[in-house]
Amino acid sequence: ERFGLTGPLRQVGRTGVRAGRRTFVYFGGCDYFRLASHPAVLAAVGQGIRRHGLNVSASRLTTGNHPLYLKLEERLARFFGVQRALVTGSGYASNLVAAQALAHQVTCALLDERAHASLVDAAQLLGCRCLRFRHRDPRDLARLLATLSRRERPLILTDGLFAQDGSLAPLGDYLRLLPARGCILVDDAHGAGVLGRRGRGAAEFLGVDRQRLVQTVTLSKAFGVYGGVILGRESVARSVVARSRLFAGNTPLPLPLAAGALVALKLLRTDPTLRARLRQNTAYVKTALRRAGLPLPDNPAPIVSLPAGRPAATAGLQARLLAAGIYPTFIRYPGGPKDGYFRFALSSEHTREQLDRLVNALAG
Repeated sequence: ERFGLTGPLRQVGRTGVRAGRRTFVYFGGCDYFRLASHPAVLAAVGQGIRRHGLNVSASRLTTGNHPLYLKLEERLARFFGVQRALVTGSGYASNLVAAQALAHQVTCALLDERAHASLVDAAQLLGCRCLRFRHRDPRDLARLLATLSRRERPLILTDGLFAQDGSLAPLGDYLRLLPARGCILVDDAHGAGVLGRRGRGAAEFLGVDRQRLVQTVTLSKAFGVYGGVILGRESVARSVVARSRLFAGNTPLPLPLAAGALVALKLLRTDPTLRARLRQNTAYVKTALRRAGLPLPDNPAPIVSLPAGRPAATAGLQARLLAAGIYPTFIRYPGGPKDGYFRFALSSEHTREQLDRLVNALAG
């Protein structure tokens, strides 16, 4: 480690990494369909460089509103079934931009205690008091809402799918508790593209009404590229343009990445086998691990997390993973167990043999 960073890794093929002199099967990161290395996406990025160059070098509010951004936003709005989509520089930035856009209509923020760091920062940008409720706990949220006056306009901030263990926010319960003047900002970085019949994310999977939701997603996980997106009503998009200094002062994502995102979006829209394989791989691994006695939470996420145990047990699991040729993804990340945890992200492209190696190593 250097300055707190982990050792350097290099991607090998679709499902491998090289660390030092060894090549391992890789279950880290969040590239759930391995689109970051899909030949069609890479070709689109290369063509985008040759056709558009790297950068518009300007704000979208001045001279940087390239037609490619408009095309991507139109396709994103259609994919997610919303009135408008606005592209931002990153998934992290999308929550900050959304907060600046919503701040004028919010008087109190209610934040899940394990929300992503970008939502924590977004809550600060709202400029109002912020109350934290227990993780995924509607009863505690109801307790806090009961302390507010009828004049309050609350905003609930939560992940849609929590990356630590794949658990889902109970959005239906939150909406039933929410006063008519309130709304929810859902960071759906890990649900978008993965959950729901059409890949629209946690809200689609849970079957909840999205009229009072502002959904933010990243293009760097399921879509394998880069950039953030704010999804919602026309009024939300107008407020972003009118009120967010971050959106106004930020150079948008590089044009070749926008070109790559268009192809990634098309792949997820037109190839149902991608999500089908991901669901099959997820079910296969989780079923096998439960049969082996591992207490996994009941959720649809392609994520398997194991908290750190005693040092000897942690070292033993790491040794089994290395012996199986699997990179040991032991991480420390805000919102996860403070002592760290093993986190394994399954993908549509992992082979059955690779999945069996993971199951055997984890089952001991």
